[in-house]
Amino acid sequence: MSVAHVDDEEAAEVGDVEKALPSGDFYTGQWCNGCPHGNGKYLWTDGCMYVGEWFKGKTTGKGKFCWPSGATYEGEFKHGFMDGKGTYTGFSGETYKGTWVMNLKQGEGTISFVNGDYYEGEWRRGFQEGYGRYHWKNGNQYIGQWKKGLINGNGTMIWSNGNRYDGFWEDGFPKGNGTYKWPDGSFFVGIWSKDGKDQNGTYYPSDSPTEKFDWDPQQVFLEDLKDCKICGGEKVSIWPSEKMPNWFAISKEKDGKQRRRSDGSLSGFSMSSDFNGGSVSFGSEGISRHGDGSVGRLHLEDSVARGSSLQLKKPPTRRQGQTISRGHKNFELMLNLQLGIRHSVGRPGPALSLDLKTSAFDPREKFWTRFPPEGSKHTPPHPSSEFKWKDYCPLVFRTLRKLFDIDAADYMLSICGDDALRELSSPGKSGSFFYLTNDDKYMIKTMKKAEVKVLIRMLPAYYNHVRSFKDTLVTKFFGLHCVKLTGSTQKKVRFVVMGNLFCTDTAIHRRFDLKGSFQGRTTAKPEAEIDSTTTLKDLDLNYIFRLQKLWFKEFCSQVDRDCDFLENERIMDYSLLIGLHFREVSTPHTSGVSSPTGNGDCENGEASRLSEDSNDQLVINSTRQSPVSLGINMAARAEKTVRKNDCQVVGEPTGVMYDVILFFGIIDILQDYDISKKLEHAYKSMQYDPTSISAVDPKLYSKRFRDFIFKVFIEDT
Repeated sequence: MSVAHVDDEEAAEVGDVEKALPSGDFYTGQWCNGCPHGNGKYLWTDGCMYVGEWFKGKTTGKGKFCWPSGATYEGEFKHGFMDGKGTYTGFSGETYKGTWVMNLKQGEGTISFVNGDYYEGEWRRGFQEGYGRYHWKNGNQYIGQWKKGLINGNGTMIWSNGNRYDGFWEDGFPKGNGTYKWPDGSFFVGIWSKDGKDQNGTYYPSDSPTEKFDWDPQQVFLEDLKDCKICGGEKVSIWPSEKMPNWFAISKEKDGKQRRRSDGSLSGFSMSSDFNGGSVSFGSEGISRHGDGSVGRLHLEDSVARGSSLQLKKPPTRRQGQTISRGHKNFELMLNLQLGIRHSVGRPGPALSLDLKTSAFDPREKFWTRFPPEGSKHTPPHPSSEFKWKDYCPLVFRTLRKLFDIDAADYMLSICGDDALRELSSPGKSGSFFYLTNDDKYMIKTMKKAEVKVLIRMLPAYYNHVRSFKDTLVTKFFGLHCVKLTGSTQKKVRFVVMGNLFCTDTAIHRRFDLKGSFQGRTTAKPEAEIDSTTTLKDLDLNYIFRLQKLWFKEFCSQVDRDCDFLENERIMDYSLLIGLHFREVSTPHTSGVSSPTGNGDCENGEASRLSEDSNDQLVINSTRQSPVSLGINMAARAEKTVRKNDCQVVGEPTGVMYDVILFFGIIDILQDYDISKKLEHAYKSMQYDPTSISAVDPKLYSKRFRDFIFKVFIEDT
């Protein structure tokens, strides 16, 4: 047994150790290559404790995690996450026993709530979903389908007094066909709705002389379900995965000197300094933050090699795009856009139903509104020139916003609030311009008339697709509009409002736009200019992404469904946009590699660029309590690849792994395989391999896209 401080040069590299860490934490157990490996016990200064198995510095295997509140988790861990079979007992006594996937309840499990309620059944992403039984303390029980923690689908509610309802549910209430029965044999059959106006049915009395002529079906909503509230359960204060220390950083010496390896090369550096009242630590892995959560950037200069002091500067907040302020060429257009959307969203409309009539999708279903500067009966006065505003299929897009859980007030505030929009620095390849709302929630894209026609044409199929598959990866559309400027130009500007895939507090360190084609699919920028805002392409890709088994199956199924939809609509030229956040910016799972963007060389210049260009955006624990869904905030592992020749579709894996957070979705879904694309295909086919170019038949495009994506994303074994 050796007892040492972690910054001690003589600390044992292999064997059983006791280590006091600079933070005040304490570890005792097996140790190998600078981190826990085997069985060990870790004590945090805040009172948290882990006892169990470790693998290369991460809790992996069986173990027990204890919180200061008295809550405990005992079971299986994987890469720091609660993953596998395990039991969580909350500080209040609430107990869940079942399977977990990356900190979330998933699969079969049972939970006993502190209020006496009980649930057993299926879980998905932390919520009751699938088939399950909920038993209330008062004797009521529900047996049937669930979705996102709510009763949803076909099921049976049995009350303690013997009454029961068999039928369909939506968001915790009877909806659709159902039967309500009494113990005496009488029953009510009909169509159920929380809105009494939509409810109808027939009451069938029993042979008993007692009949319920005065019974109102709305009593089920107003009275019977009052005592059937679903317990929300106890919140986990902090996940064990968020407590895992960065061993690569804390193994450095405190005095800021670089430690030399056995071969004489410098392994890294570390430094601490005061920064706005908090401590900021640096290592070759990047930047961490403490105290007030401030983030700093390290600037290495030539003087470092001569032993001069390092310089610390606080970077400005970096945001994409230029704010459209007064004097900007598109300032007036932005005002028109905001006035129009405020008018469209705020205009009263009929009660929404997800079952839309065919007439709502009619291309002629569009409305012009005139906006004179002095105002009118329906429009406010404004400082801009007169313009006309057009809404395309307003009822459809209003219903889509409801389907995507977009609150009308929040939507209006994001686009039409006091903050100006931001224009991205350059138009896309199509010539369209992009604008971002100040809160980054929505992206607005100018459109060609042909693109508008494609969207209107495919709108019924698009609506049915996103309604059927809530986890679809295709772009979410929220509104389609047109501004017509008055005067001699009579210029029309058409635009669509979409969801921004990268609306997150988590720093996006790398971006990839993947089509599965290779002709011209590389970044035109010089390597020195590539940073975290650069969108890289197929031939720039140097990773494969490993998804946990359940996520991988769901990913493959959804990509197939989305590609089938796009193929049926004769759409091509779409791509998978991927945003990559490295949880530990420079700490791979294989020793001797310093940067997730380099090629394995510790002195690779790309490593310092990542540190300089991306770490100023780094948000520690930024994913805590953030929602997770397919393509949004997904934990995964990225494995470095090397493409050894130009014929390789995907490079060969190197075994170098990184813990990452992924954001991805299918974008640019409005390119029809029209005559211009057919001519482009014919022309380029004479110069290049026809299978390598982007403009190909939608069926071939879909197959090639899937084949490529399913090589880039694989199951994590």
